[in-house]
Amino acid sequence: MDFLANYFSSLNPMSFLSALPGNIAQGIIWGLMGLGVFLTFKLLNFADLSVDGSFATGGAVTAVMLINGCPVWATIIVAILAGLAAGLVTGLLHTLLGIPDILAGILTQIALYSINLNIMGKSNLPISYRNYTLVVSASNINMAILVGLGICAVVVAAMYWYFGTEQGSTIRSTGSNPAMSKAQGININFTKVIALALSNGLVALSGSLFAQYQGFADINMGRGAIVIGLAAVIIGEVLGEAIFRKHMNFIIRMLFVIVGGILYYIAMGIVLWLKMPTDDTKLFTAIIVAIFLAVPYLQKKRKTSFKKVAKMNAKNAQKEG
Repeated sequence: MDFLANYFSSLNPMSFLSALPGNIAQGIIWGLMGLGVFLTFKLLNFADLSVDGSFATGGAVTAVMLINGCPVWATIIVAILAGLAAGLVTGLLHTLLGIPDILAGILTQIALYSINLNIMGKSNLPISYRNYTLVVSASNINMAILVGLGICAVVVAAMYWYFGTEQGSTIRSTGSNPAMSKAQGININFTKVIALALSNGLVALSGSLFAQYQGFADINMGRGAIVIGLAAVIIGEVLGEAIFRKHMNFIIRMLFVIVGGILYYIAMGIVLWLKMPTDDTKLFTAIIVAIFLAVPYLQKKRKTSFKKVAKMNAKNAQKEG
């Protein structure tokens, strides 16, 4: 008891509050990455593991171009194009060569590790030792939050418009029912490639912003990105359904992916504030994702059991009557 008392007395709430803006800024950036995962995981029903590599590709391209004096917006555009190319490779491996979706993503991820090393020339490339004009930076967290939210708003609006077009609708149709979509004359292989390219382009954009925020690109900066992206998607979906229930439309789902990314990083901030070992952050990530993945299943199971009990009570009441 004395140990617990001393432990909790050593926790300073102000240290958590001071770190909160940084957690929010990082959560926004990773929430943007979660939108890319949302595109493949939820809309296309495709388990794309190449995002771990394309996230680092976005950061690597950004760092190299900034160091060579390129304008920051040009570096972001090239980073997005690099991500589009990575997604294109995953899509072609899957559609043209018949490689299963998970393996196609893994192959692209492995290839990107070497490609990213070749882009940077070394495993870690700092970009903060010169006076660059960055879109987001940890040196100005409040501005990073505002700019991050602005970029997310533009991306969500663009996705909402695009997936309302004919081509965007074919992507959603392919993910919902590929057999029926194919029967309707939709080229489902083409829609898969387009969706994977767009997804990895978004992920690379997030990687570019994250490299700017932290001031360096690292070969391992995308390791576990798929899990964090899934965490943003699942947390946002569970929270959105709890608030809006059946009224949760497409744009609300996308907005709550951003919210999920923010909540995930706040949760990780709490873990660090509680002085948990930093080596166990991946373990805590897995636990958080597992919990939120289990919540919808347990809720559905509980509703089913309640319905069964209600039906049994109704039958018993009829018999007694």
